[in-house]
Amino acid sequence: MSEICQRKSKYYDIDDILVEEEYVPVLFHKTANGVTIDPSAETNCAEQGSKVEVPFWLAHELQLRQAVSINLPACFDQKTRLQVQADAAYVDLRSRCPYFYEFGCKLEPLVTDRTLGILLSTAFKIRYKEALTKVYTAAHITASKYLSFLTKEETNLYEAAHLSSTAFKKWKTGGRRLERASILGRKRKDSN
Repeated sequence: MSEICQRKSKYYDIDDILVEEEYVPVLFHKTANGVTIDPSAETNCAEQGSKVEVPFWLAHELQLRQAVSINLPACFDQKTRLQVQADAAYVDLRSRCPYFYEFGCKLEPLVTDRTLGILLSTAFKIRYKEALTKVYTAAHITASKYLSFLTKEETNLYEAAHLSSTAFKKWKTGGRRLERASILGRKRKDSN
């Protein structure tokens, strides 16, 4: 699974920013003063043993300081796992988390559940195969319905495969097969 999750964070990547804004449940191991987790709370502190949801970027920083432990969010719960095992190709992962795989890859080294990597890998393999099949066989009408439950990563892969398929069909049906390089049309300058 680690080879799938190798993508490094990019500071200016809007998708990476949105992934890190996803909320995760955490359990505080230490009392944290000056923390406003809930604006309606009377105090600005999180007591030891408190269970709250915070953005991933904050949970990650707090875990590095050993102040919290991160639990799996609802998008990776047992219900999702059972649905992926039953028929991964048709589970609406987008409604659970638009960045399901990227978020899972960021969470995987930080949580105690070692089956998260297997879930991500299994779901991705099955859904990738189904997406490629849809690119080459589905009509545009059924494809738009199918796209509605793909994650952001899967949609990008689907669109890339669709563009590739379209270019291949164009080439196959008689598009220009060989193009003359522009540099070949130029004359050499006389060196004298």
